[in-house]
Amino acid sequence: MGGPEGDAPPAPVDAEPARRRRSRFRLVSPTGAAVVVPDRNDERSRLGAMLPSLFTLVNLLCGFSSILASIDGRYRHAAALIAVAVLFDIADGAVARAVGAITPFGLQFDSLADLTSFGMAPALLLYTRSLDQLYWVGWAAAGLWIACAAFRLARFNVTVDPHADKRYFIGLASPGAAGVVIATVFAFDPPIQGWQRWIPVGVAVVPALLMASSFRFRSFRDVVSPSADRRWVTALVGGGFALGLATVPAVTGVVVAYGYVLSSPLGWATAPIRSRLFGPEAVAPPRHRLPSLFFPDPDPDPDVDLDSDASEVGS
Repeated sequence: MGGPEGDAPPAPVDAEPARRRRSRFRLVSPTGAAVVVPDRNDERSRLGAMLPSLFTLVNLLCGFSSILASIDGRYRHAAALIAVAVLFDIADGAVARAVGAITPFGLQFDSLADLTSFGMAPALLLYTRSLDQLYWVGWAAAGLWIACAAFRLARFNVTVDPHADKRYFIGLASPGAAGVVIATVFAFDPPIQGWQRWIPVGVAVVPALLMASSFRFRSFRDVVSPSADRRWVTALVGGGFALGLATVPAVTGVVVAYGYVLSSPLGWATAPIRSRLFGPEAVAPPRHRLPSLFFPDPDPDPDVDLDSDASEVGS
Protein backbone atom coordinates (compact mmCIF):
# COMPACT_ATOMS: atom_id res chain seq x y z
CA MET A 1 0.00 0.00 0.00
CA GLY A 2 1.18 3.51 -0.72
CA GLY A 3 1.40 6.34 1.70
CA PRO A 4 -0.86 9.37 1.79
CA GLU A 5 0.84 10.74 -1.29
CA GLY A 6 0.08 7.60 -3.30
CA ASP A 7 -3.68 8.16 -3.37
CA ALA A 8 -3.52 11.91 -3.97
CA PRO A 9 -4.21 13.15 -7.51
CA PRO A 10 -1.23 14.64 -9.31
CA ALA A 11 -0.81 18.35 -8.91
CA PRO A 12 -2.01 20.31 -11.95
CA VAL A 13 0.75 21.50 -14.22
CA ASP A 14 0.61 25.07 -15.36
CA ALA A 15 1.69 24.70 -18.99
CA GLU A 16 1.42 28.41 -19.80
CA PRO A 17 4.65 29.58 -18.07
CA ALA A 18 6.51 26.61 -19.54
CA ARG A 19 5.26 27.45 -23.00
CA ARG A 20 6.30 31.04 -22.55
CA ARG A 21 9.73 30.00 -21.34
CA ARG A 22 10.19 27.95 -24.51
CA SER A 23 9.33 30.98 -26.65
CA ARG A 24 12.80 32.47 -26.42
CA PHE A 25 13.07 33.46 -30.08
CA ARG A 26 11.01 35.94 -32.00
CA LEU A 27 10.66 36.33 -35.75
CA VAL A 28 11.53 39.95 -36.40
CA SER A 29 12.29 42.19 -39.33
CA PRO A 30 15.35 44.45 -39.10
CA THR A 31 13.78 47.12 -41.34
CA GLY A 32 10.37 47.09 -39.68
CA ALA A 33 8.33 44.89 -42.03
CA ALA A 34 5.43 43.22 -40.24
CA VAL A 35 5.77 39.48 -39.68
CA VAL A 36 2.23 38.10 -39.70
CA VAL A 37 1.29 34.93 -37.86
CA PRO A 38 -0.33 32.62 -40.47
CA ASP A 39 -3.18 31.70 -38.13
CA ARG A 40 -4.36 35.31 -38.27
CA ASN A 41 -5.00 35.02 -42.04
CA ASP A 42 -8.22 33.65 -43.51
CA GLU A 43 -8.28 30.38 -45.44
CA ARG A 44 -8.19 32.07 -48.84
CA SER A 45 -5.09 34.06 -47.88
CA ARG A 46 -3.34 30.93 -46.62
CA LEU A 47 -4.09 29.10 -49.88
CA GLY A 48 -2.77 32.05 -51.84
CA ALA A 49 0.41 32.01 -49.77
CA MET A 50 0.95 28.37 -50.74
CA LEU A 51 0.55 29.02 -54.47
CA PRO A 52 4.21 30.05 -55.05
CA SER A 53 5.31 26.74 -53.50
CA LEU A 54 3.72 24.86 -56.41
CA PHE A 55 6.15 26.62 -58.76
CA THR A 56 8.96 25.85 -56.33
CA LEU A 57 7.99 22.18 -56.40
CA VAL A 58 8.30 22.09 -60.20
CA ASN A 59 11.68 23.80 -59.87
CA LEU A 60 12.80 21.06 -57.46
CA LEU A 61 11.57 18.24 -59.71
CA CYS A 62 13.34 19.77 -62.72
CA GLY A 63 16.58 19.82 -60.73
CA PHE A 64 16.12 16.20 -59.73
CA SER A 65 15.39 15.20 -63.34
CA SER A 66 18.51 17.08 -64.47
CA ILE A 67 20.61 15.05 -62.04
CA LEU A 68 19.23 11.83 -63.48
CA ALA A 69 19.91 13.04 -67.03
CA SER A 70 23.52 13.89 -66.13
CA ILE A 71 24.03 10.43 -64.68
CA ASP A 72 22.68 8.95 -67.93
CA GLY A 73 25.05 11.11 -70.01
CA ARG A 74 22.27 13.23 -71.56
CA TYR A 75 24.03 16.52 -70.88
CA ARG A 76 21.97 18.82 -73.08
CA HIS A 77 18.77 17.43 -71.59
CA ALA A 78 20.22 18.07 -68.14
CA ALA A 79 21.10 21.67 -69.06
CA ALA A 80 17.63 22.25 -70.56
CA LEU A 81 15.98 21.00 -67.36
CA ILE A 82 18.07 23.43 -65.30
CA ALA A 83 16.92 26.21 -67.64
CA VAL A 84 13.28 25.24 -67.01
CA ALA A 85 14.01 25.26 -63.27
CA VAL A 86 15.33 28.83 -63.62
CA LEU A 87 12.05 29.89 -65.24
CA PHE A 88 9.98 28.36 -62.44
CA ASP A 89 12.27 29.89 -59.83
CA ILE A 90 11.64 33.32 -61.35
CA ALA A 91 7.92 32.55 -61.51
CA ASP A 92 7.57 31.56 -57.86
CA GLY A 93 9.07 34.87 -56.74
CA ALA A 94 6.85 36.84 -59.10
CA VAL A 95 3.76 34.96 -57.90
CA ALA A 96 4.71 35.50 -54.24
CA ARG A 97 4.98 39.24 -54.82
CA ALA A 98 1.73 39.25 -56.81
CA VAL A 99 -0.26 37.61 -53.99
CA GLY A 100 1.61 39.61 -51.35
CA ALA A 101 2.76 36.58 -49.37
CA ILE A 102 6.35 35.90 -48.30
CA THR A 103 6.21 33.02 -45.84
CA PRO A 104 9.01 31.42 -43.81
CA PHE A 105 8.02 28.05 -45.26
CA GLY A 106 8.15 29.36 -48.81
CA LEU A 107 11.53 30.95 -48.17
CA GLN A 108 13.09 27.74 -46.85
CA PHE A 109 11.41 25.53 -49.45
CA ASP A 110 12.64 27.76 -52.26
CA SER A 111 16.23 27.62 -51.02
CA LEU A 112 16.16 23.84 -50.64
CA ALA A 113 14.83 23.53 -54.19
CA ASP A 114 17.48 25.97 -55.44
CA LEU A 115 20.24 23.99 -53.77
CA THR A 116 19.08 20.95 -55.74
CA SER A 117 18.45 22.68 -59.08
CA PHE A 118 21.27 25.25 -59.05
CA GLY A 119 23.71 23.64 -56.64
CA MET A 120 23.75 19.88 -57.05
CA ALA A 121 22.46 19.67 -60.65
CA PRO A 122 24.99 22.08 -62.27
CA ALA A 123 27.88 20.65 -60.23
CA LEU A 124 27.03 17.09 -61.28
CA LEU A 125 26.51 18.20 -64.89
CA LEU A 126 29.95 19.82 -64.99
CA TYR A 127 31.59 16.87 -63.26
CA THR A 128 30.10 14.09 -65.38
CA ARG A 129 30.57 16.04 -68.62
CA SER A 130 34.24 17.05 -68.23
CA LEU A 131 35.55 17.62 -64.70
CA ASP A 132 35.84 13.91 -63.94
CA GLN A 133 38.81 13.76 -66.31
CA LEU A 134 40.78 15.95 -63.91
CA TYR A 135 40.41 13.55 -60.97
CA TRP A 136 40.71 15.28 -57.58
CA VAL A 137 40.91 18.74 -59.17
CA GLY A 138 37.59 18.15 -60.88
CA TRP A 139 36.09 16.82 -57.65
CA ALA A 140 37.30 19.91 -55.78
CA ALA A 141 35.90 22.29 -58.41
CA ALA A 142 32.47 20.62 -58.35
CA GLY A 143 32.54 20.47 -54.55
CA LEU A 144 33.38 24.19 -54.39
CA TRP A 145 30.31 24.92 -56.50
CA ILE A 146 28.00 23.05 -54.12
CA ALA A 147 29.62 24.59 -51.04
CA CYS A 148 29.35 28.15 -52.37
CA ALA A 149 25.77 27.63 -53.53
CA ALA A 150 24.79 26.35 -50.08
CA PHE A 151 26.58 29.29 -48.43
CA ARG A 152 24.90 31.78 -50.76
CA LEU A 153 21.42 30.38 -50.13
CA ALA A 154 21.88 30.14 -46.36
CA ARG A 155 23.14 33.72 -46.20
CA PHE A 156 20.15 34.88 -48.23
CA ASN A 157 17.71 33.07 -45.93
CA VAL A 158 18.95 34.79 -42.78
CA THR A 159 19.26 38.29 -44.25
CA VAL A 160 16.25 38.56 -46.55
CA ASP A 161 13.81 41.29 -45.67
CA PRO A 162 10.68 42.50 -47.50
CA HIS A 163 11.68 46.15 -47.12
CA ALA A 164 15.34 45.78 -48.12
CA ASP A 165 16.70 47.13 -51.40
CA LYS A 166 15.44 44.63 -53.97
CA ARG A 167 17.42 46.05 -56.86
CA TYR A 168 20.50 44.07 -55.91
CA PHE A 169 21.54 40.59 -54.81
CA ILE A 170 24.48 40.21 -52.45
CA GLY A 171 26.60 37.71 -54.32
CA LEU A 172 25.76 36.08 -57.62
CA ALA A 173 22.32 34.43 -57.40
CA SER A 174 22.47 30.67 -57.87
CA PRO A 175 20.18 30.69 -60.97
CA GLY A 176 22.51 33.24 -62.56
CA ALA A 177 25.50 31.01 -61.82
CA ALA A 178 23.64 28.01 -63.26
CA GLY A 179 23.06 30.05 -66.41
CA VAL A 180 26.81 29.97 -67.07
CA VAL A 181 26.74 26.16 -67.00
CA ILE A 182 23.69 26.02 -69.27
CA ALA A 183 25.28 28.37 -71.82
CA THR A 184 28.57 26.48 -71.73
CA VAL A 185 26.93 23.09 -72.35
CA PHE A 186 25.02 24.34 -75.39
CA ALA A 187 27.80 26.49 -76.85
CA PHE A 188 30.92 24.35 -76.42
CA ASP A 189 31.77 20.70 -76.86
CA PRO A 190 33.54 19.05 -73.92
CA PRO A 191 37.19 20.25 -73.97
CA ILE A 192 39.14 17.06 -73.49
CA GLN A 193 42.59 17.82 -74.88
CA GLY A 194 45.49 19.97 -73.80
CA TRP A 195 44.97 23.15 -71.86
CA GLN A 196 41.28 23.23 -72.85
CA ARG A 197 40.63 20.66 -70.16
CA TRP A 198 40.96 23.50 -67.63
CA ILE A 199 38.15 25.60 -69.10
CA PRO A 200 35.45 23.69 -67.14
CA VAL A 201 37.40 24.43 -63.95
CA GLY A 202 37.04 28.15 -64.63
CA VAL A 203 33.35 27.68 -65.46
CA ALA A 204 32.90 26.01 -62.07
CA VAL A 205 35.20 28.09 -59.87
CA VAL A 206 34.52 31.68 -60.99
CA PRO A 207 30.70 31.64 -60.64
CA ALA A 208 31.04 29.65 -57.41
CA LEU A 209 33.30 32.25 -55.80
CA LEU A 210 31.03 35.05 -56.99
CA MET A 211 28.07 33.33 -55.31
CA ALA A 212 29.90 33.50 -51.99
CA SER A 213 31.26 37.01 -52.60
CA SER A 214 29.84 40.33 -51.45
CA PHE A 215 29.68 41.74 -55.00
CA ARG A 216 26.24 43.13 -55.75
CA PHE A 217 24.37 41.96 -58.84
CA ARG A 218 21.30 43.59 -60.29
CA SER A 219 18.21 41.51 -59.57
CA PHE A 220 16.15 42.93 -62.48
CA ARG A 221 13.00 42.37 -60.44
CA ASP A 222 11.62 45.57 -61.96
CA VAL A 223 11.73 43.70 -65.29
CA VAL A 224 10.21 40.46 -63.99
CA SER A 225 7.47 42.23 -61.99
CA PRO A 226 7.20 45.64 -63.67
CA SER A 227 5.01 48.53 -62.73
CA ALA A 228 2.29 49.55 -65.16
CA ASP A 229 4.41 52.30 -66.75
CA ARG A 230 7.40 50.00 -67.29
CA ARG A 231 5.79 46.97 -68.84
CA TRP A 232 7.09 48.03 -72.23
CA VAL A 233 10.63 47.47 -70.90
CA THR A 234 9.74 43.90 -69.95
CA ALA A 235 8.16 43.30 -73.34
CA LEU A 236 11.19 44.74 -75.14
CA VAL A 237 13.73 42.74 -73.12
CA GLY A 238 11.70 39.53 -73.31
CA GLY A 239 11.12 39.93 -77.04
CA GLY A 240 14.81 40.56 -77.73
CA PHE A 241 15.84 37.57 -75.65
CA ALA A 242 13.29 35.30 -77.36
CA LEU A 243 14.42 36.49 -80.79
CA GLY A 244 18.05 35.78 -79.89
CA LEU A 245 17.23 32.29 -78.68
CA ALA A 246 15.25 31.58 -81.83
CA THR A 247 17.99 32.72 -84.22
CA VAL A 248 21.36 32.24 -82.49
CA PRO A 249 20.59 30.38 -79.23
CA ALA A 250 24.16 29.42 -78.32
CA VAL A 251 25.54 32.93 -78.83
CA THR A 252 22.59 34.51 -77.01
CA GLY A 253 23.05 32.21 -74.02
CA VAL A 254 26.77 32.93 -73.76
CA VAL A 255 26.34 36.70 -74.09
CA VAL A 256 23.55 36.88 -71.50
CA ALA A 257 25.03 34.44 -68.97
CA TYR A 258 28.66 35.47 -69.18
CA GLY A 259 27.75 39.15 -69.49
CA TYR A 260 25.65 39.04 -66.33
CA VAL A 261 28.43 37.35 -64.37
CA LEU A 262 30.95 39.98 -65.50
CA SER A 263 28.58 42.91 -64.94
CA SER A 264 29.12 43.18 -61.20
CA PRO A 265 32.96 43.06 -61.08
CA LEU A 266 33.10 45.49 -64.02
CA GLY A 267 30.48 47.68 -62.38
CA TRP A 268 32.51 47.75 -59.16
CA ALA A 269 35.67 48.69 -61.07
CA THR A 270 33.95 51.47 -63.01
CA ALA A 271 31.79 52.81 -60.15
CA PRO A 272 33.98 55.90 -59.41
CA ILE A 273 33.94 56.95 -63.07
CA ARG A 274 30.21 56.40 -63.49
CA SER A 275 29.46 58.28 -60.29
CA ARG A 276 31.52 61.25 -61.44
CA LEU A 277 30.03 61.31 -64.94
CA PHE A 278 26.39 60.41 -64.25
CA GLY A 279 25.92 61.16 -60.56
CA PRO A 280 25.44 58.95 -57.48
CA GLU A 281 22.24 57.40 -58.84
CA ALA A 282 24.32 55.61 -61.49
CA VAL A 283 25.96 53.37 -58.87
CA ALA A 284 24.64 51.13 -56.15
CA PRO A 285 23.98 52.81 -52.79
CA PRO A 286 26.15 51.94 -49.78
CA ARG A 287 25.55 48.40 -48.60
CA HIS A 288 24.51 47.75 -45.01
CA ARG A 289 24.99 44.38 -43.40
CA LEU A 290 21.64 42.88 -42.45
CA PRO A 291 21.53 40.81 -39.24
CA SER A 292 19.79 37.48 -38.95
CA LEU A 293 16.01 37.52 -38.76
CA PHE A 294 16.14 35.39 -35.60
CA PHE A 295 17.35 36.98 -32.39
CA PRO A 296 17.49 35.48 -28.89
CA ASP A 297 15.15 37.35 -26.60
CA PRO A 298 17.47 38.41 -23.73
CA ASP A 299 14.68 39.55 -21.42
CA PRO A 300 11.39 37.87 -22.31
CA ASP A 301 8.30 39.41 -20.78
CA PRO A 302 6.37 36.64 -19.00
CA ASP A 303 3.16 38.62 -19.47
CA VAL A 304 3.43 38.67 -23.26
CA ASP A 305 1.83 35.82 -25.20
CA LEU A 306 4.18 35.53 -28.18
CA ASP A 307 1.87 33.18 -30.08
CA SER A 308 -0.89 35.79 -30.10
CA ASP A 309 1.26 38.63 -31.43
CA ALA A 310 0.37 39.44 -35.01
CA SER A 311 3.82 40.83 -35.69
CA GLU A 312 7.15 41.67 -34.14
CA VAL A 313 9.60 44.25 -35.34
CA GLY A 314 13.19 44.77 -34.36
CA SER A 315 15.95 47.22 -34.95
